[in-house]
Amino acid sequence: MKIRRALATAVAAAVTAPVMLLSVTPAFADTKPVAQTENKSSKPTIKELEAAADEAQKAYDQAVLAKADALLVLKETLDALDSTHPLAVAAAAAEQAAKDAATAKTNADQAVTAAKAALKALTEDATEEDKAAAATAVSEAEATAATAATAKTAADGKAAEADEARDDARVAAARAYGVFGKAVDDALAAKIAADAALAQAKKEAEEEGEDCEPEQGLTAEVTGLPSKLVAGTTTAFSIRVTNGSDRQMDEIVAYTGVHATDKSGLKDTGKFFRLQWSSESSPKWKNVEHDYIDAVGALKPGARTDLKMRLTLDKATPAGNGVAFIAADFYNEDGSCGGTPGADMYEFDVKAAGSKPGKTEDAKPKPKPKPSTTTKSGGNGSGHQPQGSTSGTPAGNGSLAATGSSSATTSIALAGGAAVLLGAAAVFVVRRRKTGSDA
Repeated sequence: MKIRRALATAVAAAVTAPVMLLSVTPAFADTKPVAQTENKSSKPTIKELEAAADEAQKAYDQAVLAKADALLVLKETLDALDSTHPLAVAAAAAEQAAKDAATAKTNADQAVTAAKAALKALTEDATEEDKAAAATAVSEAEATAATAATAKTAADGKAAEADEARDDARVAAARAYGVFGKAVDDALAAKIAADAALAQAKKEAEEEGEDCEPEQGLTAEVTGLPSKLVAGTTTAFSIRVTNGSDRQMDEIVAYTGVHATDKSGLKDTGKFFRLQWSSESSPKWKNVEHDYIDAVGALKPGARTDLKMRLTLDKATPAGNGVAFIAADFYNEDGSCGGTPGADMYEFDVKAAGSKPGKTEDAKPKPKPKPSTTTKSGGNGSGHQPQGSTSGTPAGNGSLAATGSSSATTSIALAGGAAVLLGAAAVFVVRRRKTGSDA
């Protein structure tokens, strides 16, 4: 998810500069996102683009099926035009008539030849009547041949017309099929465009995933986490996630980061901790993976849900200090996202196995100090001076004490291996939209 990539960035920063990040959360606690100039109301949402892509896919599928049906119709039509179609019957009849006319002309031409040969064969002794009859036979044969030639020409024309009509039908059938082929091409082009638009929107959403806005109405409250824990014991507590805003939140992710060091603050003891969760919808206990709980689900405006938590400390856990960061984020189908304005920090002491915790109270979230406005020449360019240093001594006008951090937080911050807890807090800077200090 987008928030995980932001966390990875913050963790990397935390490992390289842990103490500097002590000032990150306070410095950004009260910042607000810059008003967006882009008119997003005219821009289709991912949900709308997904619907368009689905419709384009359906249209393409239908076009493919229609083309397949049209191909069958084309084959049937072409077969019929070669046999049973009325145009085929007419063409066959015209062709036969042309053949018959050609035969008649041939016979008439032969009759003319024979009549002329008979006339020429008459001798001088032939009577005038025989000569007249032979001449008449030639004239009649020539007349018949002329009529047969005219009939053949007409029959040939009709046969050509019939063939042309059948060919036109073939072309029309092919063109009709071509319409379906073009429809498939157009539908495919529309599908590719819709898929590309969706992919681009998702890519932009992925690239802008860290630009989620803080949501004051989204809260994550811890109940029952003691301020003192004893190695070798299991502590049950709960996290209540509430959507106090006036908008639907389609997917909520809870962040629960627990980190600790020994008393020296130099040794990360997180490996001795095991954090588990369960909920009404998922009653089986599960380990918290990478500090995230992805199964919170959706919350309507004003709705809330409770997560049961179970924190187990191994008997070998050294005495020391611990910090828990609690927060929540949401993602909506329309691409909007956001989260709690910061990570609430709960500090607790770790007692060695067999110790008596004595009277203890629930851990309370530490107040978020307001950002420092002190600047100096040649600083980090952010307008905020880093508060604290790796030695724990004051730096400039700021100090670890000025950040509101206690000795527990300070000692944990000094442990390079445990610096990821600071990245957990810094993620809420990374993920939100650019603030006024960036303007």
